[in-house]
Amino acid sequence: MKKLLIIFLSCMLLVPSFGSFFVYTSFKLNQEEISKTICIQRKMVFNSCNGRCELQKSLKKYADNEKRMQNNLKEKAEVVYIQNSNTTHFKLVTSIESKANIFAFSDDKPISVSNTTFHPPSCFI
Repeated sequence: MKKLLIIFLSCMLLVPSFGSFFVYTSFKLNQEEISKTICIQRKMVFNSCNGRCELQKSLKKYADNEKRMQNNLKEKAEVVYIQNSNTTHFKLVTSIESKANIFAFSDDKPISVSNTTFHPPSCFI
């Protein structure tokens, strides 16, 4: 089911690019009928047009339609890409200087000296 869906969507994407091909094949399938009924030169004895004038009209109509669609898409794209941006003004803040606390003063003499070393209690061993 997924493969069928993928193939279908791929074909739908390719259909617009083959538009002039479809116009031409439609003309070729109905060329005799077009040359007898629609062609401008259908009443002439030696008709060399064979309905090609109608093919040119159809192709021109398709090209104009295609150009109009592209112009519509461009207008929509321009509307989409317009963006109002808010400009934020940032103020420079001066940095706060902090004085490092120095705990060991070298000017004073030590008050007392400990010669003993800490030993954990022996009851837990």
